[in-house]
Amino acid sequence: MTAGALVWFRRDLRDFDHAALAAALRAAALAEHDCAAAPGQLAVSAAAPPAPSLPTLAEPGFRPTDLRLPAGMSGGARLFDEFLARIGRYRATRDFPALAGTSGLSPHLRFGTVSIRRLAAAAHVESLLPHGAGAAAWLGELIWREFYQMILWHRPDVAEHCCRREYDALAWDEAPELFAAWRAGRTGYPLVDAAQRQLLRTGWMHNRLCMVSASFLVKDLGIDWRLGERHFADRLLDYDLAANNGGWQWAASTGCDAQPYFRIFNPVTQAEKFDPQGRFIRRYVPELAEVPDRFIHAPWKMPSPPAGYPPPCVDHAQARERTLRRFAAARGA
Repeated sequence: MTAGALVWFRRDLRDFDHAALAAALRAAALAEHDCAAAPGQLAVSAAAPPAPSLPTLAEPGFRPTDLRLPAGMSGGARLFDEFLARIGRYRATRDFPALAGTSGLSPHLRFGTVSIRRLAAAAHVESLLPHGAGAAAWLGELIWREFYQMILWHRPDVAEHCCRREYDALAWDEAPELFAAWRAGRTGYPLVDAAQRQLLRTGWMHNRLCMVSASFLVKDLGIDWRLGERHFADRLLDYDLAANNGGWQWAASTGCDAQPYFRIFNPVTQAEKFDPQGRFIRRYVPELAEVPDRFIHAPWKMPSPPAGYPPPCVDHAQARERTLRRFAAARGA
């Protein structure tokens, strides 16, 4: 098997390693057919044994979520039609997680229940119309997806290594407690925690929050981007190796055409800009439901911080300086 093939099968093989499912598929494939009844017509032989029953969703380890997602090709078509009605507002609303600003089509793209060609063609047509800036911006996001597919095809090594190989020399911290706090949404930074809890609860994360959360893990906590990429791979319903890897390497400043290493998101100012009233934060972090707006992004500044919510696990200003030194050392190695 080639290195490129290994990239695609690295994660997916284990998802289908289920004896009952394999037996059912094997029985269906090997079922005897009786062609004597009528020329050119197939009929299942009466002697064929009944196929084993398929496993329940719980048996392979699937758990219910509160994600409300129209499924199948009809569901994808419905979501696309709904999005086309508001695509003109996409550019203005896409970064605000409390709003319905995105298409919601990423799971359908991942499972192939919508055609990327159809989406791109429709977005192109819409972008040529008056007020087509929203469609043009969305088309740009589809192109980013294809760009990451191209990178993975030509550079399958990026699945395990930095695209910019000089950054393989980065010295990451071993911080299992901080990593656990980030995964659980218990960092003390409300927008990061709300993002992680959205992922845990729904299997999906808003794109702006993917960038904020990834930047926080790598540049505030000093943890290897590959650990975050694998966590997303385990949790995302719309997981796609090329897009997930590309997004993480962009945030970590190790990828092709990534953000500069000295661009480090401030989790407080990001929250103030993209969730100004804390609507999204309160939706996923109920401990902060009664916190006044002026403290919702930095509840540790309250005279009496809310019970049950942790203080910040790191100081952002100090973490920023450590990240700059970390990258400077790797660049000079």
